[in-house]
Amino acid sequence: MFNAQIPKLGKTWIEKEGVVCGAQPNEMGPIGGGAGYQNQIEPRNQTIRTLDELIDGLREAQSGDTLYLDGGAEIDCTERIYIEQLVLEVPGGVTVASNRGQGASQGALIFSDCLRTRPLFRAMGPKVRFSGLRIAGPNPKRCLEHHRRSFGVEPPWKGGLGRDYYYKFPVSDGIETCHANLTVDNCELGGWSHAAIYLKEGTGHHIHHNSIHHNQYNGLGYGVSHDRAFSLIEYNLFNFNRHSIAGTGNPGSGYEACHNVELGESLSHCFDMHGGADRKDGTNIAGTWMKVHHNSFGSQETALVVRGEPDEGIRVESNWFYHRSEEEAIRIGGWDDAVISLVKEKLQSKNNAFGYRSERG
Repeated sequence: MFNAQIPKLGKTWIEKEGVVCGAQPNEMGPIGGGAGYQNQIEPRNQTIRTLDELIDGLREAQSGDTLYLDGGAEIDCTERIYIEQLVLEVPGGVTVASNRGQGASQGALIFSDCLRTRPLFRAMGPKVRFSGLRIAGPNPKRCLEHHRRSFGVEPPWKGGLGRDYYYKFPVSDGIETCHANLTVDNCELGGWSHAAIYLKEGTGHHIHHNSIHHNQYNGLGYGVSHDRAFSLIEYNLFNFNRHSIAGTGNPGSGYEACHNVELGESLSHCFDMHGGADRKDGTNIAGTWMKVHHNSFGSQETALVVRGEPDEGIRVESNWFYHRSEEEAIRIGGWDDAVISLVKEKLQSKNNAFGYRSERG
């Protein structure tokens, strides 16, 4: 899963009537990070190579410290998670880093083969950073048969064994936070059946220049998932996720997604925000706001689905969609026509280009 080469991107933006649509790299480096990424962290102390060294380092770390993992390290957390329910807790203000993209290095690999890894890393305070790492989970599969047994074959999902049966199969998270200002940059994350990055709470999260793929367990399977959190998600490569970006739609949540590239494979729609009907809380709320601009969607699946009414609206601007029309690229959900009409009134969509797959170089 982590050894496959990222395909050459080719053309990821187009000019339409003088307006640039789609994703462009910035001065920090290529979309997806790796070779050419400019914000590398250099080791200040002895590098870490083993799980025990990492645990000891986290136990002693204080705000402002950097724990640097040797680029050749492969740290297996499986046994300790099974036996001790290990969670790698990162104190506030601490950086965990390696050297993905420096020379021939892919960056240190930290992984778990335990299906119930919830999570592998937990930020214990604000301003935690993960940079230059490979963080691999136990389940990169879609598990379609399990989903069919649980919920049936087609909506309205009758004839299955139900939610209790579905949730008997364990799921996993890579990085979790309830605190503000989490940064994840220049990392590769995959194989997480719930979410590679789970933003439970907090504002100011910044997820950028990562390769996030194979988080595609059917029914869950998120690259970046929000509960009551706000984030900026930019310059990432997404592939083989169920939803690359998702949100519960709880009040006090939202995201800005820009200059990201969907490489082409997605189990379901790419970007998502749930509504009150999904949460069964008696509202139509689908978060506070969404800003989706300058992204390139190479997947034939629906690019964006909003399943309720964001309090402050949705801006969808200057994207380059695989699809031939806005109606194919964006779907507004709701339980009745009145809700759908309200959401459409709050949708500001302009300067988008269509036909990404057929027109790209």
